[in-house]
Amino acid sequence: MKVVTSCLIALSMWAATSVTSVTVAQQKLDSVAVIVDNTVVLESEVDGLMRQIKRDASAAGRRLPSDQVLRTQVSERLILQKLQMQMADRMGIRIGDAQLDQTIAGIAADNNMPIEALQAQVEADGTSWRQYREEVREQLITNEVQRAQVQRRVYISPQEINNLVRMIDEQGDSTVEYNLSHILISFQNEQGDSDEDAARRRVDAVVNRLNEGDDFAQMAVTSSSAANALDGGEMGWMSENTMPTLFAANVSGAAAGDIIGPLRSGVGFHVLRVNEVRGAEVFTSEEVSARHILIQPSVILSDNRARNMLAEFRSQIQSGEKTFGELAREHSADPGSARNNGELGFADPSMYVPEFRQRVEEQDVGYISEPFRTTHGWHIVEVLDRRTQDVTDQRKREQAGNMLYSRKFREELDIWLQEIRDNAYVEVLR
Repeated sequence: MKVVTSCLIALSMWAATSVTSVTVAQQKLDSVAVIVDNTVVLESEVDGLMRQIKRDASAAGRRLPSDQVLRTQVSERLILQKLQMQMADRMGIRIGDAQLDQTIAGIAADNNMPIEALQAQVEADGTSWRQYREEVREQLITNEVQRAQVQRRVYISPQEINNLVRMIDEQGDSTVEYNLSHILISFQNEQGDSDEDAARRRVDAVVNRLNEGDDFAQMAVTSSSAANALDGGEMGWMSENTMPTLFAANVSGAAAGDIIGPLRSGVGFHVLRVNEVRGAEVFTSEEVSARHILIQPSVILSDNRARNMLAEFRSQIQSGEKTFGELAREHSADPGSARNNGELGFADPSMYVPEFRQRVEEQDVGYISEPFRTTHGWHIVEVLDRRTQDVTDQRKREQAGNMLYSRKFREELDIWLQEIRDNAYVEVLR
């Protein structure tokens, strides 16, 4: 009995030691790097994003700063992500698998590859497909949060639209677009206090190094406080009408390679680099006239039955047994077009959901499609005609409104991100 007891005690001590060792190992593998309000940034998240950025930088041939500086930038990005995800949770914003699948299909199409090839590329880069899907889901969620929180801060008056339409008319085809990169030197110091003098010294040092030939993208990663710092500060193509007002006032007439700034705003000093310059596209619209029949699955109408109904309708139209118009009037679940023989009139295809847009953009005039599905249900569609239209006054006003919204949204987004960061409890532990 003593032998058994001794063995049990020894086994118990070994088990306790093993559990402790496993626990310590787990803590070493993953620990809390930053506390952000009521959530945390894990060490594994910081390490994972750093590896991804290093991999992307290596593929692009771009140098990166020291690991310490890069870690600071990565932590700031993750802090902002956590804050926005917490806000999304409070707002009840969710992205379901169907919407996620549709977005990933769009990403694959934009890169001219099937989804299987996209998955293979993601996994070859060292990211699991599941992780990639969750990263895309999180990006969609943060986009929704930003749209909900920032768009209500954007006001565009009718007079602003009138002025911009008049400006576009005066410029005609001479409108220019700029591909810009951006560095923001925040007024805030590491303690969270505003110190404009220190910010001025930092931005002057940045500008001097850029003028001496230092790489702008690397300087953005090293020094910028902007949300796109880890992307090398890239802002993409913008006209003077869509970029922030402060930038537009200083970029006009600049050439590729020019360094502009520092420019002072309410959040800090900005430095811009003009990467490329091009003439903007002439405002024209390719419009399509189409008609369709929509059948929506329901509790009493299965998905398969809805598809088969449309296949039968298509056969009846092709045989001459029925006309498209009478079938649309009798059966289409789109009341607006059904009463008009299924006709949608001339419209810009971009107004339709992606699957429908692709059909009407690629389909020959007079051809009736096989049944296909969108988020609205099952359709068959026929393209009746196409035309290229000069931009009407209404279209110009829509374009002007979109330009102004894009400009103001960018400005307000930067301010809003700074505000939520300032108001959060953040404790960096590592």
